[in-house]
Amino acid sequence: MRFLTFMLLCFGLSLNAQTLNFDTLQNLKIRNVGPANMSGRITSIDVVTANPKIIYVGAASGGVWKSENGGSAWTPVFDDQPTQNIGAVAIQQSNSDVIWVGTGEGNPRNSMNLGAGIFKSTDGGASWKFMGLKATKTIHRISIDPNDHNTVYVGAMGDPFTENEHRGLYKTIDGGENWTKILYTNTSSGIADLVMDKSNPKKIFAALYEHHRTPYSFVSGGKGSGLYISEDSGESWNIIGPEQGFPEGELGRIGIAIAPTNPNRIYAKVEAEKNVLYRSDDGGSSWIVINKNSKFTNNRPFYFQDLAVDTADDDRLYNIYQPLSVVYTL
Repeated sequence: MRFLTFMLLCFGLSLNAQTLNFDTLQNLKIRNVGPANMSGRITSIDVVTANPKIIYVGAASGGVWKSENGGSAWTPVFDDQPTQNIGAVAIQQSNSDVIWVGTGEGNPRNSMNLGAGIFKSTDGGASWKFMGLKATKTIHRISIDPNDHNTVYVGAMGDPFTENEHRGLYKTIDGGENWTKILYTNTSSGIADLVMDKSNPKKIFAALYEHHRTPYSFVSGGKGSGLYISEDSGESWNIIGPEQGFPEGELGRIGIAIAPTNPNRIYAKVEAEKNVLYRSDDGGSSWIVINKNSKFTNNRPFYFQDLAVDTADDDRLYNIYQPLSVVYTL
């Protein structure tokens, strides 16, 4: 205690002994050094396939941005909406003026940002209409039926801080005027990933993820998790389990991807007792382990569990996390 008092006394005397000469600052000029990261992390990207120079990105806490020149310049298009926390962006490719935006970040990290439902633009982002699902809090995936633009699937992760029923997979068949929940397990499980076979839009894969976060802890995985498959537009579902080659026991977050050149080739990165990368070559009927490397398969699954397949090579797989890695699965 005496030592602390002595140090404080010395510090105070030192302050009193110093004077600031403002003449030394007369040539100092204020300059702008930011914002260097004005929108935070990017949570979703979609591109107009007929004109790839038109790109939309959603930021975890920075709204929706649009580029019309391949990314050289960006314009914010969502600033007037009630939230800037974005989880999913999807373009209706049959009419690229129609944009869907799901709000609320779908990665349940400790600083994630909750949202306020789903929004739709019919004029390329110039204006937006609220389309419901406000109670979901976070929307992580949106998938539009390429043969029927009024049919849209929305994967809600839900609020990871509270247990509630406002999560799961929702579907509309009237362009968002009404929604029906078509896949749900429990009050702690939401949609972690959602992919559609574009060559057969009736076939859908949905990964449910049980999780719970508090200010001081996080639970990843549980009985509500699992990879589900539907072949009738979500009317019925089957879970993929050990009989098909998936691991025994409770699962955590699952990331999935379908090869554009070969829809029978599907990849799944599965959080389990031992995180492993799986592959199916028969459209999801059976699965084999193709990669056990923990550096590839275990990197904060609650945050990084995304996969993407090369559009021209179904053996080339991208693992999207802190460092981007590529694996060939021959």
